[in-house]
Amino acid sequence: MNTESNPPNQPAPTENFNQPEPAFGWTAYAEQINGRFAMVGFVGLLILEFFTRQDFFTWLGLR
Repeated sequence: MNTESNPPNQPAPTENFNQPEPAFGWTAYAEQINGRFAMVGFVGLLILEFFTRQDFFTWLGLR
């Protein structure tokens, strides 16, 4: 039996190596979040164009 186990009802420790932390400015974390939002936005535009059969600018009334 392992004598170094966690006490009952205690979460197991996790190791966070190289995990980005929220911060202001040009950080790796900010770039990662911006990239994820860009991917979500791009997929959203593809879905919009698929269902409306119009491109984004026509949908906005700019063309």
